Amino acid sequence: MVAGHTFTVRAVCPGPIGNVRCVPFSPSPVTGPSPATAARDRRADLLVTLAAVALALWVTSGMWRDPNSRTITVNSSDQALFEWLLAFGGHALTHGENPLFTHLINVPDGVNLAVNTSITVYAAVFAPLTYLVGPPATFLVILTLNLAATAVAWYWLLSRHLVASRLAAGVGALFIAYCPAMVSHANAHLNWTAGWLVPLLVWGVFRLRRPGRAVTGGIVLGLLVAVAFSIAAEGLFFTALALGVFLLAWALAPARRAEARAALPRMAAGLGVTALVAGALLAYPLWLHFAGPQRFHGTGFDPLVHSEDIAAYGAYPRRSLAGWAGWGTSLAPNPTEENSFFGVALLLLAVACFALLWRRADRAFRATLAALGVTAVVFAVLSWGPTAKWNGRRTDQLLPFGVLDNLPVVNAALPSRLALVVAPVIGLLLAYAVDSLRARPPRRRLGGAAWTVGFAVALLPLLPTPLLTSVREPVPAFITTGAWTRYVPPDGVLTPLPLTVDVYPDGQRWQAYALAHRQGEFRIPAGFFLGPGGPDGRGRIGPVPRTFDTLMDQAGRTGLVPIVTEGSIQQSRADLRYWDVRAVVLADRVHGAKYDVDEEALRRTATALLGPPERVEDVWVWRVPAA
Repeated sequence: MVAGHTFTVRAVCPGPIGNVRCVPFSPSPVTGPSPATAARDRRADLLVTLAAVALALWVTSGMWRDPNSRTITVNSSDQALFEWLLAFGGHALTHGENPLFTHLINVPDGVNLAVNTSITVYAAVFAPLTYLVGPPATFLVILTLNLAATAVAWYWLLSRHLVASRLAAGVGALFIAYCPAMVSHANAHLNWTAGWLVPLLVWGVFRLRRPGRAVTGGIVLGLLVAVAFSIAAEGLFFTALALGVFLLAWALAPARRAEARAALPRMAAGLGVTALVAGALLAYPLWLHFAGPQRFHGTGFDPLVHSEDIAAYGAYPRRSLAGWAGWGTSLAPNPTEENSFFGVALLLLAVACFALLWRRADRAFRATLAALGVTAVVFAVLSWGPTAKWNGRRTDQLLPFGVLDNLPVVNAALPSRLALVVAPVIGLLLAYAVDSLRARPPRRRLGGAAWTVGFAVALLPLLPTPLLTSVREPVPAFITTGAWTRYVPPDGVLTPLPLTVDVYPDGQRWQAYALAHRQGEFRIPAGFFLGPGGPDGRGRIGPVPRTFDTLMDQAGRTGLVPIVTEGSIQQSRADLRYWDVRAVVLADRVHGAKYDVDEEALRRTATALLGPPERVEDVWVWRVPAA
């Protein structure tokens, strides 16, 4: 209501948030915006896009100095994994191989990539770039684009469908794209930083309620679901859950029940088409996921460890101005999982925005606000995991996730990541509040100043700082020159020391280099992947250890040569025959993702087990006779 008049929201929203008499926006003339307004809007669009790109480059700036030699310090193992996925995906595309199952790693069993984060669409789309500049540079390009595209996509949804003010849309979009959780996952997670998928999925779902959109809308949404599954299946699952909670809470509100009943047939028809399209495109990946070889249930991660500390919601993240000032905490399970960390000031601001909107809204829009609030609370509580934890101390209080953890699919989710749903809700509240304040400023100047100060105090400490990066060990010349081809037959097996796992990612880095530079294929035992073999039939990270890789891990990690007996020699050689290894390779410099590796202890241990090595280029090589 403005000056005693009620106006309908100008933007046509793709769902229950729009077409309502709610937050008072300035009415738009029937003939459309004036040339001056259109020019101003275009300038705003450009400024937000530039800000999004600038922030993305700022966050990833440490990598741009030299993408091929620098790595993300706190998560170099995941970076190596995604680089390998990009190289393998491009290789599979150009060589007609299966992009969702491979025997290049985890010899002889192979790896089911459909139950891993395979980013198949990225690998295919960016294959030309991978072949041109290499997997590390492609990884960096995608990571940077992910961050910028997330801001732009949310800005598009907000400015075109949810709010009238471009400033409001920019505030909400930039917060969502560069909130603590997104910056945290920018530590090498190409799947979780693909947040641009979420606003597109939201738009696709709510678009189905329009008359005549069941078929075309269902096809479009089905394509979006297929793309989202191939890039971030867990994120797609969370988005579907969040939309389900929101729509249920919204439809149960008395002010919305009639509208919900009217829209239900159209939504159901559209979702049916979506299921047919997505089902057809994902039939094989879903079969692999649930019934294919090397499948598993659950994950290799403990939900008790990967749950959100309740106190983390009011804490500050490490990669932020607050963290730079020394206000950061270590309440997250690791630096890549700061999934809440909003700070007390932002939580208070979100509550104040909710109260402002509630006071100004009519009954219809209050249903939307209530649904947003329910969604945020539900996912916040679920993120706390099976039992409550406060400021690092675990209690015995059973929480809802502890009841749901045994359900299929749910048991594959990390509860801490459910907090990722809360950030967009806060971003929407911020956008709606700015939009309302611009359309109907506080009567007193002091009130407007108070809101400005409140936004500044809440948001400035959360401004991101660049990711920590460091120089990693180069791919050895033994690989880059193609010398390995003299020691391993086509499609033969080579293993680095230590064997490739999450903390020793070199094997997949070497393999990615060979694939991207068209040197041919060599296979490796082990690898960084999720597969069967965990307790109670659950998944685990990497294969079940054998004697040879256990001895090598002990030597590299501790710097001590283990006791070598005739039995351990025979068992180690049996392991190499089991894997059909033809060459064992030790580089002069081995990259340890979590700790330094003792190369000398590795060389002495391998010599005790396999005899003296050959010196080739910049590596030591032990030939293994064919079985």
